[in-house]
Amino acid sequence: MAAAVEIENSIRVDNLFSPDEQDVDMAAEMASLSLKTALVSPTSEEFEVLSETIQERIIEGQGETIYEIGTGEGGAPGLSEEDMQASIATLTSVAQPQNLEMVKLRERKEAEGIVVEFLLRKTLEPEDFMEVRVAVVGNVDAGKSTLLGVLTHGELDNGRGMARQRLFRHKHEMESGRTSSVGNDILGFDSVGKVVNKPDHGHLDWVKICEKASKVVTFIDLAGHEKYLKTTVFGMTGHAPDFAMLMIGANAGVIGMTKEHLGLALALSVPVFVVVTKIDMCPANVLQETLKMLQRILKSPGCRKIPVLVQNQDDVVCSATNFTSERMCPIFQVSNVSGENLDLLKMFMNLLTTRVKCHPTEPAEFQIDDTFSVPGVGTVVSGTLLQGQIRLNDTVLLGPDALGHFQPIIIKSIHRKRMAVREVRGGQTASFALKKIKRSSIRKGMVLISPRLEPKACWEFESEILVLHHPTTISVRYQAMVHVGSVRQTATIINMTSEHLRTGDKAIVRFRFIKNPEYLKTDMKMVFREGRTKAIGNISKLYPHVSAVAQNTRQHRAAKKAQDANHQSHPANEPQKPSKRRRSRGGTARLPPPTIPEQGEASSSPSLIQRSPPNSAVTVAS
Repeated sequence: MAAAVEIENSIRVDNLFSPDEQDVDMAAEMASLSLKTALVSPTSEEFEVLSETIQERIIEGQGETIYEIGTGEGGAPGLSEEDMQASIATLTSVAQPQNLEMVKLRERKEAEGIVVEFLLRKTLEPEDFMEVRVAVVGNVDAGKSTLLGVLTHGELDNGRGMARQRLFRHKHEMESGRTSSVGNDILGFDSVGKVVNKPDHGHLDWVKICEKASKVVTFIDLAGHEKYLKTTVFGMTGHAPDFAMLMIGANAGVIGMTKEHLGLALALSVPVFVVVTKIDMCPANVLQETLKMLQRILKSPGCRKIPVLVQNQDDVVCSATNFTSERMCPIFQVSNVSGENLDLLKMFMNLLTTRVKCHPTEPAEFQIDDTFSVPGVGTVVSGTLLQGQIRLNDTVLLGPDALGHFQPIIIKSIHRKRMAVREVRGGQTASFALKKIKRSSIRKGMVLISPRLEPKACWEFESEILVLHHPTTISVRYQAMVHVGSVRQTATIINMTSEHLRTGDKAIVRFRFIKNPEYLKTDMKMVFREGRTKAIGNISKLYPHVSAVAQNTRQHRAAKKAQDANHQSHPANEPQKPSKRRRSRGGTARLPPPTIPEQGEASSSPSLIQRSPPNSAVTVAS
């Protein structure tokens, strides 16, 4: 009898860990979807699982995904023509209820038939477009602004810089032909991947582009000249680009600031793709030498990239789908005069996806990279929302100010790419109009942050840095410019684990800002720069800012404790030495004003302070 009960109990325990019938069915359906013939004739249950799978991939890709038909388990890749048509019909049936546009990217022949790749992109509302930010870097005269002018305005260059004139914002830029400030230009793609930029008499209407576009690529045009390196570093750190487009002139090769900008992108972990320009005017042998030098640099131990020369649409799709791994580095060869290979570059831009994963439930964090004062509107700040979600009329904290404080502020209006919207999500750039605050009280590097985070400013922080280049040695009290996100401020080294640092050395260094406290987080990447000195690192520890009130309270408690100890050490009949008053921040002792007796009062009032001669202790009349 006991043995029977024991067997029955063991069976019950085994049932607790055995999979349910529903789990078994789900596993079987997922296994069937991994087959290359999964879309040929799916059952109703398999169709539902397929629909849920594609919906999850669309959410993960923030509005788009690339789906391949004809690969999977069950033999070599490839489907017959009949099975492929049935699979495409199934995918169309899944895409239509979810408002997904299907665009055929490429078709290739394999051992057992054909394989087709489709781009599935969600049809979005006019104000809810996807955004990808691309920083454009490279040496001076590499053709950065010219290429952006050709891409965004759709007109080829005349070979003498006509295309770049549309992008310059300052008179000296037009005269010299060199960019000196951070410029922003956009390229819009609709749901099927066509460019929607339609210039009206040379002018681009950003609102019309965003209304028609499902995806907007924002180009951050940076300066190539060495004297504008400060601006370029701020553009790479403060504008939080998803990708970097390194421009190289085919006739000049890898010269000047090209390696500097490549190293900066690698230090900030920004994926890089290369565009070689001016191939129409460059001899074939010089172009080959430039490509060999470029490939040698990309394969070097410092880069460890896999260079891929893009020559057709298959190369574009392969590069775009594997680009987020940061190992692959596509190389495009284009001409702004003849337009050669520009269609491949546009197709690649259309397939790029943002690297920031949006989670609306996270507390919001917005870094400010510019401020404006707009007549009739008030103070406006622009920047990038790193995480979370901000809606119209939300109350957020603005700071830190010079004392390290954060103040509540209300969002009055929101604009994305000059178009009014009601909300902005993580990974998107936006401009906010703020209520009841002056522009003079806001600076670059401040943040708008959710009160849930309880932000704290800091004067000091520790970072593990690597010195890339320094002419001599770095020691304590050395000062240089620190770039962390949108923060750009001079900091002093107050302590480090090594006595001296030279080129190639690593150390844990403690910095202190010299002007204002800043809002930082651990694991943020930093760039340490001064002249030709350059170092990179990650923030490992923060030292929260202590306000002056809290510091004075601590000092007051310490003084009171010392006074009590002094009273205990001196008996009541012994004369006590007068204690020195705590000096104020100015360095002089603050004495209470003497009490002047009223008429009729005795001059020997107990509250009257007797004047003491100079350099003597202050005494109180008894």
